[in-house]
Amino acid sequence: MTDSESNYQTVSHTARKRFGQNFLQDASVIYNILRAIGPSSGDHLVEIGPGQAALTKPLIEQLAKDSSLKLLEIDRDLASQLTLQFAHDERVSIHIGDALAFDFTTLREQTDKPLRVFGNLPYNISTPLIFHLLEQATVNPAANVISDMHFMLQREVVDRMAAPPGSKTYGRLSIMTQYYCQVEPLFDVPPEAFTPQPKVMSAIVRLLPYKDLPLKADQPKVLDKIVRAAFSQRRKTIRNGLKGLISAEELEAINVDPGARAETLDIATFVNIANSLK
Repeated sequence: MTDSESNYQTVSHTARKRFGQNFLQDASVIYNILRAIGPSSGDHLVEIGPGQAALTKPLIEQLAKDSSLKLLEIDRDLASQLTLQFAHDERVSIHIGDALAFDFTTLREQTDKPLRVFGNLPYNISTPLIFHLLEQATVNPAANVISDMHFMLQREVVDRMAAPPGSKTYGRLSIMTQYYCQVEPLFDVPPEAFTPQPKVMSAIVRLLPYKDLPLKADQPKVLDKIVRAAFSQRRKTIRNGLKGLISAEELEAINVDPGARAETLDIATFVNIANSLK
């Protein structure tokens, strides 16, 4: 064991179901994730849910002296162990809190570069957390809060994020994620890579928030409202799904077929519908 390895001992902890904890343990998967992130000089990284530091430890070995790493952990026992584990490293700071309620813009205010966010996200909160991060990353595009995100998610969620119009998995998550970001599924991770083993396949995804949106909704919240309503009952036509928000005649006036189903409409069409509303 090298001196650097002895500084970063693995913490002992029993996974807690209420936090959706599945600890990554496969060295080859960890290597591939770190290669995908590609930490470089001057980076300001944020890890959500470092857990037993399986990713944290090898990343710190690659972390430049002028970089920083902020660890956001909801489990106070783990946070205490991580604080002791990395107390000697001034580049590392621990933040105790729920990522769903955390204001990532406060971390951006402490740096001269946008944040690079990554983590093994709990499956039970992955979708709302993605929406929270998209809002944080894009609430003020000029602030450039987050430059990129690399997440371990349930593969089904990654498939939905990257789904094209017309596919069975295309929906609100697909549209809103692709509206704000380039979505790049990278590789799958089998259940055996974790302790305890989840019952589903996982996947790594890279999200790159657009600095300049290729499609611009006048009011993003209206776009989200339209998309949410359109997919609330997938079997309905867009006429029925958006009943009370826009009429069939108004849809036809902007060249949208009222008899079309939501999953057949691309993002540009939903932006067009949202922008047509007063």
